[in-house]
Amino acid sequence: MVKNYPHIFFLVLLALPTTSFTQEIRIFTVSDFDLKDSVKTCLVSTKYGKEEYDFNQRGLLTKSVTRYNESDYDVVYYKYQDSLLVEKRSETYRDNKFDPGTSIAHFFKLDTIGQTKITENIISYDKEFLDQYIYTYDDKGDLTKIVRTNDEGTDETQVEYKKYKGEYTITYLLNDVPLKSIRTSFQTKNGEKQKILLTKEFLKGEATKAYEEVFGPNGKLLAKQEFEYDLETKKFVPTVRTTFEYDTNGMLVQEIKRGETILDKKEYIYQYDREGEGNWVKQIVTPENTYTTRKITYYE
Repeated sequence: MVKNYPHIFFLVLLALPTTSFTQEIRIFTVSDFDLKDSVKTCLVSTKYGKEEYDFNQRGLLTKSVTRYNESDYDVVYYKYQDSLLVEKRSETYRDNKFDPGTSIAHFFKLDTIGQTKITENIISYDKEFLDQYIYTYDDKGDLTKIVRTNDEGTDETQVEYKKYKGEYTITYLLNDVPLKSIRTSFQTKNGEKQKILLTKEFLKGEATKAYEEVFGPNGKLLAKQEFEYDLETKKFVPTVRTTFEYDTNGMLVQEIKRGETILDKKEYIYQYDREGEGNWVKQIVTPENTYTTRKITYYE
């Protein structure tokens, strides 16, 4: 059981009290922010605001700050035991004052006796209990059940896994009602193996929308096809398709959205902190000519 713990925690599910469906969220590392090497801090600046990220020497995110202006910002802290997440704190500051009413803390506890379980308790800084989630895993480290308890009662989400003709499907059901399904399949195109994810979303058990994503052998997203569910024909109808192109360094250089015509086209240009390599410090998006800058520091 214990050998599965790092895998489980790297795919730990963090739930917000206001959502009806628990989203799978990875513990963030430098690679999730389009960074590489021994990054210590990264300050991102756009016309919309600023983001600040701190990483430990293992590359795990330890702090993030979202600044809307000089006096309004949100801070999230991540605390680890070795490389395992045990605490996440989300703090709100408005007019440079800490707001305990909208700040919350997540505490995680592992239990490996019998079935592996992780208990997440969510508490406000006002000491008010908000939610408890218990995640149950099988002996392979796969999530099988989520039980959510709060002052409104208890909900149970089952996670089902099915294999059929080379396809692998994960289905989430809230109190036996389908919420979401993700089907994984593979194809070979131009001599390269591609992974295809088809995600379907449901509302009160009825299909509402879907999207299909195609990933290349390097894990880069190549295309995304969106669908809307037609109630009359009882079928998914394709709407917007987005394609992505990358340069030899694996950086996104072009993004095109198509419906019946080309709806939007963007191109990306980069400047790096080391010529021809390293991390990018400026990204320019054309034709609107918006740009994002990053100030990066490294561990020695």
